[in-house]
Amino acid sequence: MSEREQELGITESKEENIGEWYAEVVQKAGLADYAPMSGFIVTRPRGYALWEHLQTHLDAMFKATEVENAYFPVLIPESYLEREKEILEGFDPEVAWVTHGGEEELEERLAVRPTSESIIAPFMAKWIRSHRDLPHRVNQWCSVIRWEATETKPFFRTKEFLWQEGHTAHASQAGAMEETLLRLEQYTKIYEDYLGLPVLRGRKPDHDKFPGAETTTTVEVLMPDGRSVQGGTSHYLGQTFAEAFDITYVDEAEEEAVAHTTSWGLSWRALGALILAHSDDQGFIAPPPIAPTQVAIVPIWQEDTRDAVLGYAESIADDLEKAGIRLELDDRDERNPGFKFNEHELNGVPLRAEIGPNEAEAGEVTLVHRTDRESVVVDRDEIVEAVQTELDTVYDELYERAAKHLEAGINEATDTDEVINIIDERGGYVTTAWCGDPDCETPVKDAVAADIVMVPLEADSEPLDDTCFNCGAAAQTTAYFAKTY
Repeated sequence: MSEREQELGITESKEENIGEWYAEVVQKAGLADYAPMSGFIVTRPRGYALWEHLQTHLDAMFKATEVENAYFPVLIPESYLEREKEILEGFDPEVAWVTHGGEEELEERLAVRPTSESIIAPFMAKWIRSHRDLPHRVNQWCSVIRWEATETKPFFRTKEFLWQEGHTAHASQAGAMEETLLRLEQYTKIYEDYLGLPVLRGRKPDHDKFPGAETTTTVEVLMPDGRSVQGGTSHYLGQTFAEAFDITYVDEAEEEAVAHTTSWGLSWRALGALILAHSDDQGFIAPPPIAPTQVAIVPIWQEDTRDAVLGYAESIADDLEKAGIRLELDDRDERNPGFKFNEHELNGVPLRAEIGPNEAEAGEVTLVHRTDRESVVVDRDEIVEAVQTELDTVYDELYERAAKHLEAGINEATDTDEVINIIDERGGYVTTAWCGDPDCETPVKDAVAADIVMVPLEADSEPLDDTCFNCGAAAQTTAYFAKTY
C-alpha cells in the first residue's frame, strides 16, 4: 500500500477513542482544517457544501412561513448591549471587543456579535409602527464569535461559528409562543427528515435559559458516546427586549402597546452531530439529502473495454444529473477501482455505482450502500428510480440506527445515586422527578459533570414521581440529565 493510500485511511477507532477519531474523520474527509488562531477552523469546500445544503432546506422552511432574510452589522456598539443588562451579563465573558480603527482609539467599544438581539431590536423598533406591521419576522445567516472555546472541536466548539438567527415581534404572548414552537418544529424536521437524527424536544430549566428569555425551548440529539448535543434553540423573549429597545406599536384601539418578541437559532453544530453520529471507522457518512455528492460512479475497465464502459457510465451520469442527483463520475486513469472505492467511502458518499464490462453488456448497474456495503443490481432503464430508492434506503438505515440508540439511551432514576450511576456507567439521558431547585442539580454535576439539559415542553406535565430525586420536596417536573458537548 502506498503512503498516499495509508494517509487516506482512518487510523483511530470510534469505539475506543471517539475524540481523536472524530478529528481524523473531519480532516481526512476534507470537511475542515485547523486555523492558525486557537479556537478557529477553516471550513473546506466539502464541509461548506454540507452547510449550504442544510441552509437551502431550512431557509425554504423559513420562507414558507413568512420569514424574510436580512443582514445586520457584525459590530454592535457597547451602549446597545448595555440596554438589555441580561444579555450583557450573560455574554460579557465571551465578547470580543474592537477598540481601535487603524491607529485611532474608538470613542465607544464595539462588540463582535455574540448574538444579534441588541442590534436587530432597535431596527425592529424603527420599522414597527402599527398592529398591521405584526407579526414581523426577519432572519440572518451569518457567523458569530464567542470567546469561550479552549479546546477546538470542529463544528462543535469553536470561537467563531456559522448559524442562522431569526427574530420576530408579535402583538400577543400567544402569537409569540406559537412562533417559538413553530421554529422548534422546523428544527426537529431538519434533523429528522434531512440529517437522519431523531431528537428530543423540551425546554431549558429556568436557570439555563437564554439571557433575558422567559422560555427557551431546545432540540437535543444523543451522540454515540452518550453525550447530548443542543441541536437548536427557540426562545420566547416576552417583552423584555421590546421594553429595553422600545418595540411598541399602535393597536386596533389606537393605544400604544409593547410587542412580544422571539429569537431562534441553529448553528453548524448540526454538522458536528451528524458527522459524529453517522460516520464509522472507514470515514464520513453523509445523509443523502445534504450530501455534496450523493452518488459516485466508478467505471471499471480493462484496456479493451475502456471505451464501452466509459460511454455506458457517461450515459448513466447524464440521466442522473438530469434528474437532479448530485454525482461524481470518477474516470481517473491514475487510480485503481479499490483506491476510488476507499476514497469515496472516506468522503462519505452515500451510494456508489459500480460499472464494469459485465454491467455494460447486460444493461445493468451495481449500487453499493455506504452504510452497510450491501449491493443491489438494477436495470439500466430504471436507474433514476433505483438510485432514488437506494438513497432513501441509506437514509432510513442511518435514521433507524440513531433511533435505536436514542431509545436505548433514555433511562429512569428515582434518587441521586441512581442518576449518577446510570450516567457514569451508560451515559445517555436519565429522567427523574425534580422540584425545580437548581441546587438539586449540583450533586450530579459535581459527580459526573452532567446537567439538566431539558424538561418537558408542557409546564404542567406530570413528573415521573411525587417527590424530587434529590431533596424529597414535591416534584414539579421531569428533569433530563445528560453529559453535553
